Amino acid sequence: MMSTRSPARRGLTRLALTLALGLAAIAPALAAPPSDADINRLLAASRAQSMLDTMLPQIEAMQRQQFQQVAEQRQLDEAKKAQLQRIEQRTNQTIRQALSWQQLRPMYVDLYKKTFSKEDVLAMAEFYESSAGQSLLDKTPALMQNVMVAIQDKMQPLFVDLQKDLEAIVNEGNAPAAAPAPAK
Repeated sequence: MMSTRSPARRGLTRLALTLALGLAAIAPALAAPPSDADINRLLAASRAQSMLDTMLPQIEAMQRQQFQQVAEQRQLDEAKKAQLQRIEQRTNQTIRQALSWQQLRPMYVDLYKKTFSKEDVLAMAEFYESSAGQSLLDKTPALMQNVMVAIQDKMQPLFVDLQKDLEAIVNEGNAPAAAPAPAK
């Protein structure tokens, strides 16, 4: 059975449908951007500043360990150790300033604006303000600690194998040369 619509009418219908689908596809890109207040609400609800504040001592501890390793490997005299300690203190001060909430909050706000719509930010803020969101935030540090322990446990056998391989390679170069096979 043939359609009773004219070709012009079918063309207009197709055009309208194509435009509607095109608008639906770009609608998310046209979504309203979140305001600074929306993002600040999310950052407060997700405890972003608190997480940053707990990361800094961990970063400093890793850095302290690196400085100690350098001092042990180089067998530094007291003057060099004092100089290394001053460098460590200056580095800690620089890191604390660079990673301070005052420095990073504007970056967070900018990145959230570029990444999420107002609707996204409000939904995330509502989640983090909920009891489920607060529970997630409360339990995340323990989860991350457990993940790190599990990864270390999983990697330990690999490190043992790697150590054996390294020793074999090092010992291979130190082994006495094998006597040449007798000529026939």
